[in-house]
Amino acid sequence: MSEEKMKEAKKEKPARKDAGKTFLEEFSKSSTLVTILAIISGLILGGFLVALTTEAVYTAPSFGQGLQVALNAIWKTYEALFTGAIGTPSKIIAALQSGEVEAIRRAFNPFFESLVASTPYIFAGLAVALGFRVGLFNIGAEGQIFVGALCAVAAGIYLKGLPHFIHVPLAMLAGALGGAVWGFIPGILKAKTGAHEVINSIMMNYIAFRLSEFFLTGVLKDPEKYVPVSATIEESAKLTRYFAAPIRFHSGFFIALVMALLVYILLFKTKWGFELRTVGANTSAAQYAGMNIVFNIVIAMSLSGALAGMAGANEVLGVNHNLAVAFSSGYGFDAIALALIGKNHPLGVVLAALLFGFLRNGAVQMQLTAGIPIDIISILQAFILAFIAAPAIIRTIYRLKEPDHEEAVVKLSGWGGN
Repeated sequence: MSEEKMKEAKKEKPARKDAGKTFLEEFSKSSTLVTILAIISGLILGGFLVALTTEAVYTAPSFGQGLQVALNAIWKTYEALFTGAIGTPSKIIAALQSGEVEAIRRAFNPFFESLVASTPYIFAGLAVALGFRVGLFNIGAEGQIFVGALCAVAAGIYLKGLPHFIHVPLAMLAGALGGAVWGFIPGILKAKTGAHEVINSIMMNYIAFRLSEFFLTGVLKDPEKYVPVSATIEESAKLTRYFAAPIRFHSGFFIALVMALLVYILLFKTKWGFELRTVGANTSAAQYAGMNIVFNIVIAMSLSGALAGMAGANEVLGVNHNLAVAFSSGYGFDAIALALIGKNHPLGVVLAALLFGFLRNGAVQMQLTAGIPIDIISILQAFILAFIAAPAIIRTIYRLKEPDHEEAVVKLSGWGGN
């Protein structure tokens, strides 16, 4: 090797080291690492909570035995949470080796059920995140879910004789339109009169709840049942299920992913999306640039409501196949946390929705196996959200470097902004 080549080789090695070091330094400053550590920290704190609320820890004869009992309780809790959300690895392997179709379905059912639980979270999280991007706090997603479900179940019941490939899109569209109308009202009030969208959307929630009760005890009530529940939708309106019972996984999951992709394209790949984000970042600058503030606010709230309405339609068409009073388990309110955890980005929202869906599904098995109340999952979610909302805590605990530039913050015009 010539002397010149040897010098070049020596120069390359430090460059590679510096490149690796630079990547690690940049990753340590990124919000992605903060989010990951926030989730881990939430799980750790949840473990402490499990230990502190386990009675056997305090009745142990010695400190060492009490510590062992606490660790066993934490292990048993998270093991049950994991197997409830993903499935038991040994059962999955045994089922695959046996080749029995029924055994395989039952082994993989927890995983697919977690995807089913994640689907409405994706729709609702996208709804709130879209509003946040335009500086609007759509706290009315829960009511929009109810209205979307009402419209979808009506389309599923009263539209008869349609082929599946037409009936399903029409029912989903009905749910989206219902949610869009419920988002349009606070949007137009905000844009035209300056009325607070948070107050208006909360009030719209209560109207939606009472409206659903009115219809489910009236025209939509199944006459053959004593409880306020609608009739079952037509077979042609049901979202496709890909496996036999007990697996309930359906095409709504893929529709949710497509909507996430469309929201991403809208926000980051179109001129219209640029205007929406500009209005959210600085209303005054957007107005000075000649952007139509009224139109952008109204359309953003309408689109947000449409996405939430699709969450309700998804539950009716894909899971329940009818509508009962209080069918939603707080998806619209959890969506606020999802949007914040996902940094108001469609991909982040999808990942956060999967996290919440797996936690929610695993919590059932955790309660049955470990005897831990299902409410511990809400506390875990609160811990994670608190850490993400206050990243300085995570950066201080784990001694992470501060980012070189301030992370993008969406200014909510409804809270004293422009």
